[in-house]
Amino acid sequence: MIEQQRTLTERIRALLEREQAVLVAHYYVAAELQDLAEQTGGCVADSLEMARFGRDSPACTLVVAGVRFMGETAKILSPHKRVLMPDLAATCSLDLSCPQEAFNAWCDAHPERIAVVYANTSAAVKARADWVVTSSIGLDIVAHLHARGEKMLWAPDRHLGRYIQSKTGADMLLWKGACVVHDEFKGIELKLLRAEHPDAKVLVHPESPASVVDQADVVGSTTQLIQAAQTLDAREMIVATDIGVLHKMHTVAPNKHFIAAPTAGQSATCKSCAHCPWMAMNGLSNLAAALENGAPEIQLDAGIAEQARISLDRMLDFAAARGKTVRASGDLARDRTLFANVGPA
Repeated sequence: MIEQQRTLTERIRALLEREQAVLVAHYYVAAELQDLAEQTGGCVADSLEMARFGRDSPACTLVVAGVRFMGETAKILSPHKRVLMPDLAATCSLDLSCPQEAFNAWCDAHPERIAVVYANTSAAVKARADWVVTSSIGLDIVAHLHARGEKMLWAPDRHLGRYIQSKTGADMLLWKGACVVHDEFKGIELKLLRAEHPDAKVLVHPESPASVVDQADVVGSTTQLIQAAQTLDAREMIVATDIGVLHKMHTVAPNKHFIAAPTAGQSATCKSCAHCPWMAMNGLSNLAAALENGAPEIQLDAGIAEQARISLDRMLDFAAARGKTVRASGDLARDRTLFANVGPA
């Protein structure tokens, strides 16, 4: 097994060089893919940072280890580059929960409202939206729109939408979507786990239910939670996000103990099963096959991609005008401190 992995890894290295390609991987994919991306000059990051890294890379081909909307976002920002993925069937529950036709009908039913969508959506949904946001800039954009009297539609994650609505007071209608990973965290079980580890800090992704977010010491993105793991003065941390992130946390803070937050009650056989099934579809074998075959490749309708880029650029321009860094996957940091949401949310 180890020898097979070593052989595959060396094959991928050679293929990346041959194809003038760069590997960009999400924090939730397998550890060997994260390590390979960093070792070969690629990156491990949140979804928008993956796309921006690919856009700015001199590589002609981007290989995206993640889920489909991440590959689409990479293609939107790099329309003239080839974007490959190990498996195009690797999707996202948030994306699936917000199909283009239903979203269009929702927008049509509320023409008086501005449509704001989270980055975890298809290119077609982004194209229909007025704004695409990541959670790092979502608070600021929603507050800005609210201040000028706008009413909003928010899609697709209801937990993140509720969180932003509670912080801004904005008039928002929320889509009913949720991440299958983060939606499974249990507030009552987290409370019991905290009692067993009273000195542990609780790190929570804001796509989690309110009963979990309300117990957090830090609410933030994958990247922000990694920073918290490294910098907070605590030896134990309970982590409520996809367990794929624990690989990076162990790397940056090897002397700390990380405990996966509970996703199920006491009778369950698996109590901490927080791992995206679609992220798990990325592996060394299908990554090598994608590079060898030049497929599967992300293909987007040019009109949809162009319209989606307008919504993405609107967000990026807003951030640039305010000197803010935009990150994906729930980065809720504000300017005054690294962790604006330290303490109960």
